[in-house]
Order: sequence, then structure tokens, then C-alpha cells
Amino acid sequence: MKEKLLPEQLQWVEATFEKVRAKLHAECLRMGDRIPNIPVNGVYPDNGAADLCDWVNGFWGGIMWQMYHATGEKEYRDAALRLEARLDGAFDQFNGLHHDVGFMWLHTAVAHDRIEPDSRAKTRGFHAATLLAGRYNPNGEYLSAWNENRPGWMIIDSMMNVPLLYWATRESGDPRYEAIARRHVHTLMRLLVRDDGSVHHIAVVDPENGELLDYPEGQGYASGSSWSRGQAWAIYGFAISYRHQKDARYLETAKAAAHYFLSNAAQTGNIPLVDFRAPAEPVEYDSTAAVCAACGMLEISSHVTEYEKPLYIQGALGLLRSTVEKFADWDTDTDGVLGGGTVAYHRPEGKNVPIIYGDYFLAEALLRLMDRDIFLW
Repeated sequence: MKEKLLPEQLQWVEATFEKVRAKLHAECLRMGDRIPNIPVNGVYPDNGAADLCDWVNGFWGGIMWQMYHATGEKEYRDAALRLEARLDGAFDQFNGLHHDVGFMWLHTAVAHDRIEPDSRAKTRGFHAATLLAGRYNPNGEYLSAWNENRPGWMIIDSMMNVPLLYWATRESGDPRYEAIARRHVHTLMRLLVRDDGSVHHIAVVDPENGELLDYPEGQGYASGSSWSRGQAWAIYGFAISYRHQKDARYLETAKAAAHYFLSNAAQTGNIPLVDFRAPAEPVEYDSTAAVCAACGMLEISSHVTEYEKPLYIQGALGLLRSTVEKFADWDTDTDGVLGGGTVAYHRPEGKNVPIIYGDYFLAEALLRLMDRDIFLW
């Protein structure tokens, strides 16, 4: 992809990656067995001790495998393997796991098996895929989200988890995983994606018959609003499903979601608000939405004509540059690369902070622009 960039743009990407690399290397050396999420006073506490089943717990592994693939430095591989082994304890807990097992094991066990074929890692991947497939409701043709007695809930985030099911069918030859994924994606496309390319975060249906009941606010401002990270999940998630399934409807949905995202982010300097339909005040950003959306746009660019590629590549680069320039912290003595992340609009904690998945998508996007990434979805 780097041949599509101007020399000045490629220079910025390479220079920014070197800063990311220096910071991640320092973090890797001091992290030990901790699982990072959000730093406190510049230091990552162990998120695994707080909740080993937390959906974010695979992203450090994804960062480590991306960096190992790009650099060959053994410490990244060692850190990824330690995390993968530690997540076995989440399987043992079981009740704490939900639809986000794709986030947890695509970037740990499945990444391991892709880079270095390993029977134990592959078994972990199949275990996670079978747990996800077990959430399928044939009445409404969807994967149920979360736990807590909410069997009729589905969310846009799950678009980033269904690649685990595509992988399971490809590796096993069993078509059931892929069939579940396709039916779920079609249901989300019908119920969560609006005509203008924006998306709902959540739909609630009657689990007995699939009838639509409600659109809760979720992590955005309100029902009917447009949570920017949910929009990013849609961009990247539908583009990934297109890669795996080659269904033109998936690519068109990803493109519509990307156009909506870019047009809204352009109004705030290419840095997305937490919710594109929230009140004008207070102004709150989400850097994680920017870098995830950028990855999605780079994925779209690999599937469109030469005439279309610049829109998505330059759109991604604009998001990355604006976000990095405003929120990056290059101090190697503190944890977290990209500040400005927001977990949810109405949640007081987790606002304007570094979040581990923001750092993952930043690293992935930069590596992809340099043709040094490995596809982990």
C-alpha cells in the first residue's frame, strides 16, 4: 500500500511508526505478565486481575504479534505467548465470557497459529469459536450479545467477532460456523444499518420470533444517535466479512458507513466525536474510533477499483495524522501511546484516556500503510 502514498506521507508514517515502536518496546520490557487496558497515572494496572474475561484482553497479544511479525524481535513473541496461556483461565470461568471471544482469541491463539502453526493454539481458537457459535439464536438468526439475561440483544461490535467463525470453518471444513456468521451479518445489516450509512449500536428483538422491540442508547448519546466507535466497527467489520465471503452487499455497507464517518469527522478536524449526533456541548472525542475506522478504510481500499482507492487511503491517513498529532504520547516511561480515547458517552470514567485497543489499531494501520502488517481478522 505504501506505493499509493506521496513521499512526504510515507515519511510521516515511517517516522510515526518508529515512535510507536520505541514506546511499545519499552512497555513490552516492563509489562511482565500484566494485561493492559487503561493506564492509571501513566502505569498499566493488571486488567487480567480485575477481570480475566474482559473483552479487551486480547489486544495486547495482537500488538505483540504485529510487532513480532514486523520486527522479528523475540520479546514480542514471548509476551504474546504468556498472554495466550494466561487467557486459559477465562475459559475456566465460562460465565464471564460473551460474544467478544473473537476479540480475545483472534489476536492471541488464532494469531499464534497463523504465524507459527501450533496445535494447542488452534484448539484454543476452536474452543472460542464454539463458544461464540453457541450464542446463535435460530429464531431471529443472530448471535446474542452480552449476558445478564439479555437473550434478545445484538450489537454492531459483533461484526468484529464473526471472523473467528470464518476462520473456524476454513480450518475445520465444518460449514456451520460460517453459516451462523452469514446469517448474523445479514440480520445486523437489516436491523442496525440505516439508509444513510449510520448505524445503531444495539437492537433488541423478541428471542422467540426475532421481532424488533427497541434500539437502546448503548455507548452512544441516545437511541437513534450515532456512536462513532460503533460506526468504526461497522466500517471494518463489514469490510472484513467481504474479504472472507465476497458478498458485494457487505462491501457496499462498509463503504456507506465509511462515507458517513468521513463526512462527520471532517467537521471536527478529522477527529471523530464520541457520538456524531450528540449535542454540540460538551465536545468529546474518541481517538479509538478514528484509528479503528482508518483500519477499516484501508481494508476497503484493497477491494475497490484504482479510481476509488485514494478516497479510502487518504481518508484513513487524514484520520491517523490528525489523531496522532493531537493525542499521541511519545514518553517511553509512561504507558499508553494514543490518548483521547472514550469508552462510552455517558460513562464518567474512561474519558480522554489511552485505551489498549486504540494502540492496537494505530499500530495495525501504520504497519499496513508500510506493507508490514499481518492480517489477524
